[in-house]
Amino acid sequence: MTTITAIDKLKAAHRATWDSGDYTDVADRFVIPLGRAALEAARLAPGTELLDVAAGSGNPAIPAAQTGARVTALDLAPSLLEIGRRRAREARLDVDFVEGDAEALPFDDESFDVALSVVGVQFAPRHEQAAHELARVVRPGGRIVLCSWTPPGFIGQFLKTVAARMPKPPEGASPPPLWGDEGHVRKLFAHAGIRFEFEVRYAEFSYGSAAGFVDYMAYHYGPLLKARERLTQEGTWDELRHDLIALSERHNVAMDGFSAPAEYLVAHGVKEAS
Repeated sequence: MTTITAIDKLKAAHRATWDSGDYTDVADRFVIPLGRAALEAARLAPGTELLDVAAGSGNPAIPAAQTGARVTALDLAPSLLEIGRRRAREARLDVDFVEGDAEALPFDDESFDVALSVVGVQFAPRHEQAAHELARVVRPGGRIVLCSWTPPGFIGQFLKTVAARMPKPPEGASPPPLWGDEGHVRKLFAHAGIRFEFEVRYAEFSYGSAAGFVDYMAYHYGPLLKARERLTQEGTWDELRHDLIALSERHNVAMDGFSAPAEYLVAHGVKEAS
C-alpha cells in the first residue's frame, strides 16, 4: 500500500498551482532576461546535452535549442509543457518536454553536460533532494546554472509576504527564496564536488501602477492566484492585497507608473572531473 505523505500532497498542490493562471504570460513579461543570463553562464555549443529543470513553457529551453544544443525540458505542470511543445513545433525546434519531479529526475547518472533552472527548481519543497538530483545527472566537468530570486529582493519579499498568510508548509519543505542565498547554495552542494561562482543581477518588473501589477499577478501568477482564491473565501484577501501593493510601492523606482528592480542570483557551478 502506498502512503501519501505531506510532501506528496504539497507537490500535488504545486502542480495545480502552476497549471492555474497563465505563468507563460508572466514569464514572457518578466523572466526572459533571467533565461538569457542562464544561457550566457551555460556557455552552450552545438551538441551540448542540456537539461532545463522546472522549465515551464520553454524559457530558456527553446532559446537553448536555437544554439544547436540537445535540450530536455522537465516540469511538473502538464499545461506548461504542452505550451512549450507547441512553441517548439512552431519554431521548428526539437525539444524533449518531459513531465517529472525535480526531486526525482527520471534520468540516469551523468546524463547531461549542463543542468540549469530559471526560478524553477527553487520551488521544489526539499532543497537538499533537488540539489542532489541536479548534481547526480551532470557529467564530470559539466555545469549547473541556477537563476533564483533572492530573499531580500522584490520577488523574494513578495513571496514571503504571500507565504505569511498561507498554511505553514510541512516539515522538510524550505522557502523558495533561500536558493537565492549564496551560503545556502554552497551548503546544498557541499558534498557534490561542484565549484560555484555567483553574480547578483536585476530584472525589471514594470506595469501601469503598483496596484495594477498586484492585480495582474493575482490572476496570472499561480502562487498568488491560489492565495487569492483561498483568502477570498476566508475574507482576508483584501489585507494581503493591501500588503502587496504597499510592498510594490516601496520597491517602485518609476516617477510615473510602476517599475521595480527584482534581484536574482546567478549561480554557476562546475562539477569536478572524476
